[in-house]
Amino acid sequence: MKYKGLTPFNHRQADRVGILLVNLGTPDAPTPAALRRYLGEFLWDPRVVEIPRPLWWLILNGIILRLRPKRSAAAYAKVWTENGSPLLAETLALQAGLRQQLDDNLLIEVGMRYGNPSMASALDTLVTEGARKILVVPLYPQYSAATTASTFDALAQDFSRRRWLPELRFITHYHDFQPYIDSCCQAIQEHWQHHGKPDKLLLSYHGVPKRYLDSGDPYFCECHKTSRLIAEQLGLGEADYLTTFQSRFGRAEWLRPYTDETLKSLPAQGVKHIQVFCPGFAVDCLETLEEIDVENREYFLHSGGEHFSYIPALNAREHHVAALTQLIETNLAGWNSNVPATSLRATLANKLGQG
Repeated sequence: MKYKGLTPFNHRQADRVGILLVNLGTPDAPTPAALRRYLGEFLWDPRVVEIPRPLWWLILNGIILRLRPKRSAAAYAKVWTENGSPLLAETLALQAGLRQQLDDNLLIEVGMRYGNPSMASALDTLVTEGARKILVVPLYPQYSAATTASTFDALAQDFSRRRWLPELRFITHYHDFQPYIDSCCQAIQEHWQHHGKPDKLLLSYHGVPKRYLDSGDPYFCECHKTSRLIAEQLGLGEADYLTTFQSRFGRAEWLRPYTDETLKSLPAQGVKHIQVFCPGFAVDCLETLEEIDVENREYFLHSGGEHFSYIPALNAREHHVAALTQLIETNLAGWNSNVPATSLRATLANKLGQG
């Protein structure tokens, strides 16, 4: 096996610290062909779909990738912007904000778990620019094997092919990190200032199959803790908010209660004004802009609801950038972002130069 290295390697290059921001990913365009490539990579990940590979290959390639890309492309077309995918554009805006707040010597790159820019390309950039210590920041506040652990899998696979491995720190979750909770509350309060308070605040998270919870995945518990901390800080009682789960796929039971079914049932219970916030999404994407603000809005209003509003994700708001800055700085403790080349490497470089 040939291992990936830098040729020619600069032995005089100073060591630096790199930050790898990781998000889920996005297709390159809102087209069936682009969605087929993206969904093929995403849904083949065994962390995402835990079905025996031979059976899942037949289902994925024989049914899903024949039918789903066209429907998904139409949904993506509704939210696509002149800057492309909202998820990518907002993640890049976060990167820009962090570059302004953090030490200039830190290298900050964005990599997507699926699609482009890839994690591998981001790691190549960091290593080429001298990153010998890398902090990986998956933009998933709540840990799940389907997201956070999958990111680590991709990282480990990439590292297995490299000649020189950088030191590594990996943030697994920040669901109860106080600056993150503060940022969520500030976003909600800013919305209340313009739209008033609702009958209920619905906190919707991406769902996962219930069997993941039964097998020990802490995601469900971390989502509920995030909701509780937000509600306590906002002064909400148990009757004032709900925690629900969206984006289920397939026939298996997923985490309940389901967001869509909840919104359909609330008007009959006298809830006419609802606001939805999605604490598990660091930036807006298809699942918030189309699934929540279009599809689920219609469910609520057609069921007799009168006022529905979606509270945008934290995105690149100043308070979100500040929260992530604190998260990164906390996890960089003990790592100097401007580490000079070691004396051994300097000595070797001098010898090589003299040779």
